[in-house]
Amino acid sequence: MKILHHPDRAELHLSSVLYALSDPVRLFMVSEIRKAGERTCGDIEVPVVKSTISHHVRTLREAGVLNVRVQGTQRLLSLRAEDLEFRFPGLLASVLDAYENSDEKMHFLNLE
Repeated sequence: MKILHHPDRAELHLSSVLYALSDPVRLFMVSEIRKAGERTCGDIEVPVVKSTISHHVRTLREAGVLNVRVQGTQRLLSLRAEDLEFRFPGLLASVLDAYENSDEKMHFLNLE
């Protein structure tokens, strides 16, 4: 089984986190995980193919936004909220709260 790299808390970089959150699909995925807690890749309905979802999950994992836990054939996704809050206090909550109240989310949901 392939070992998935998750950066240590001290290795989280603001530019990487902001880049990971800059994509509408990734931002939607993180928002959904924040609301529902740990989810599998297939639980989050986005208008992209599986390989693209895998790419987005990898980007979020390598930036330190998500923790990916392998259980059998499933990959369970959870937010690394505690690590992000420690490194960048208030960042994740600010970004996600702004997203929840934006027209961007409504536009994205209309694409599905």
